[in-house]
Amino acid sequence: MQFTINRSAFIKALNDVSRAISSRTTIPILTNIKLVLNDEELVLTGSNADISIETTIPQSDTSTQLVITTPGGITLPATFFINIVKRLPNDSMTLTVEGLRATITSGASSFTINGQDVQNYPQLPEMDDVQSLSVSAAQLVDIISQTKISASTQESRPILTGIHLELTGNSVKAVTTDSHRLSQRIVHLTGTDADVDANVIIPAKSFNELQALLEGQDRVEIKFSTNQAVFDLGHTTFYSRLLEGNYPETDRLIPTESTTQITIEASSLLGAIDRASLLSHESRNNVVQLSLTSGNAVLTGTSQEVGQVTEELNATSVEGDDLEISFNPDYVRDALRVFNGKKVAIKFTSNLRPFTLTPEGETDNKQLQLITPVRTF
Repeated sequence: MQFTINRSAFIKALNDVSRAISSRTTIPILTNIKLVLNDEELVLTGSNADISIETTIPQSDTSTQLVITTPGGITLPATFFINIVKRLPNDSMTLTVEGLRATITSGASSFTINGQDVQNYPQLPEMDDVQSLSVSAAQLVDIISQTKISASTQESRPILTGIHLELTGNSVKAVTTDSHRLSQRIVHLTGTDADVDANVIIPAKSFNELQALLEGQDRVEIKFSTNQAVFDLGHTTFYSRLLEGNYPETDRLIPTESTTQITIEASSLLGAIDRASLLSHESRNNVVQLSLTSGNAVLTGTSQEVGQVTEELNATSVEGDDLEISFNPDYVRDALRVFNGKKVAIKFTSNLRPFTLTPEGETDNKQLQLITPVRTF
């Protein structure tokens, strides 16, 4: 096996597939990157068993300057190999494989490293009973960024570590919850005539890696099978396993009415919470308090060891019953960042019931964040 390639183009492909490679795996060969060269293209694969990324560098793409001399394949230690390639002196490099030993040359520099047989590398998942649709990459990024914040990071309830997607026709509803907060995004997909009926749970960790690959993409072809989701980004294909089980019924958690409401610029409240959390982070329970009385809104952060901060909020409106409620400022801060500087309506029913954040004027919960308050007595 031998080829020569532009180093910058190769590094980009290596970086893409390395997103799927973990040093913590029970299958040692998965710490390697798989390289397969045929007469027309170079195919790189990385995997950690949960996600796999395959990217293709075609010889026909002249920007890569790929010159194929001898087809073949090998797997090489990913971290070590990528660090070598990044530090080579010239703009181009040559990889030559003899047996299970690879030689990397660039300018006056030459490295020789040991690899493993490509036949020992696990095969990519096979797809059966496939449903597929094409979606806008921008809409997919929107769905991921606005819901992943509420996915659980605790493996004790694996189902909650995923993003629950319900696809009906050309509409998608995405929901996450860690039992303390909930994020929901409902999107009408543009530019697709697909009529897909699917109910899947994709690990939020998978979506984190996919989101980084979506930059600069226009559309993405998505395929769902029994236990896999595949995202086709042109020269790069992203595979993710699906989580098994039934996601909780989250609709019943969303209040249908409210007794108190504050409307405020998301950025203004975000700044106030940042300041209040300077004190709350020094306390044992990390809680701030919001008081809504007589049309006024006051935010308070307290630490018995350090002191107290009080700030009157510059709200557009405060309506309904007086209320004092305590909450984790980090949860509200994450939620506010989703709204990108919009005005938000925050609706409360009582100081012990979950409250919701939605864009001002929205009534259909298409873009919703829900947070459970903290009991302080």
